[in-house]
Amino acid sequence: MRTIELNKRQQTILQIVKDHGPITGEHIADRLHLTRATLRPDLAILTMAGYLDARPRVGYFYTGKTGSQLLTEKIKKIQVHEFSSIPVVVPESSTVYEAICTMFLEDVGTLFIVNKNSHLVGVVSRKDLLRASMGKQELNAIPINIIMTRMPNITYCFKEDHLLDVAHILIQKQIDGLPVVKKAPNDEGYEVVGRITKTNITKAFVELARDEMII
Repeated sequence: MRTIELNKRQQTILQIVKDHGPITGEHIADRLHLTRATLRPDLAILTMAGYLDARPRVGYFYTGKTGSQLLTEKIKKIQVHEFSSIPVVVPESSTVYEAICTMFLEDVGTLFIVNKNSHLVGVVSRKDLLRASMGKQELNAIPINIIMTRMPNITYCFKEDHLLDVAHILIQKQIDGLPVVKKAPNDEGYEVVGRITKTNITKAFVELARDEMII
């Protein structure tokens, strides 16, 4: 749905409901000298957008919310799984050199380290790998588990978490992304099922702003 402004008739309907609500669709149609069928699409748009609410045998009433308030409410309801992307994981047996190659080829800013059971055990960022590569060290000889941030010092999230809460975490901790995890069988750690980054969050907010109908 493209971004639009409410048309004149939709604005008039809103004003009628504000002044006379709750009011039935038939009474709104009578005031506008139109048929109920003609108004049905406008009432559906206003109801789905959140400007109006409807109750059986009562009619339509104005929610009292502005376009910006409705947009804020929708942002607060977005969950992580709606915009998470595929995680890039490497085994903890990898070397720093292998991790650098993976990060370059996958074009990501964070790698998630897993053990032989595919459980999350560590995280490395671009900064970690850059720091490790400085000097004359042999990168093929440095295990990734030496430089990674280990559990339980890893910040993670679940797919049911709200995206806005994750955005606050990223800002507060000044990190680029989080692993999205689920509990492993028998509660033996966490499995990585996705990743959420600042780019994911920016995409979510841009898409929501583009798709919403606001005044």
